[in-house]
Amino acid sequence: MILRIDRAWLSEVARQTLPGDPDITDHGSFAAAVARHTDEVMDTLVYAEPHHRAAALMHQLIRVPGLENFNELFGAVVATSYLAASGLTVNVQPKAAADLAARIARGEAGVRQTAEEIREWITG
Repeated sequence: MILRIDRAWLSEVARQTLPGDPDITDHGSFAAAVARHTDEVMDTLVYAEPHHRAAALMHQLIRVPGLENFNELFGAVVATSYLAASGLTVNVQPKAAADLAARIARGEAGVRQTAEEIREWITG
């Protein structure tokens, strides 16, 4: 069974983890992230493993910002929160997560590369 998140979950993660009161400026980005992480082609998940789905969420939320501020931080926090909510133990240094987020924002890391790096964040 896979964890399927929704826009309310994303909004709650933003409220609980970001400074101030996060202003959602593009609800469509959230909707796209929700759809993307559970997308299927011919009844087969596009993102089969939790680290793939976390990467799809992170990539979407950074490349198509949905918040007024802190989109890179938000993408990284959503990825780690998704992994944790999926029952995995996550251990990543903040600088490593920030570096990956910055590369995603610059268009230097696609979703596959993001998934490979996120897989390294999972321990145990």
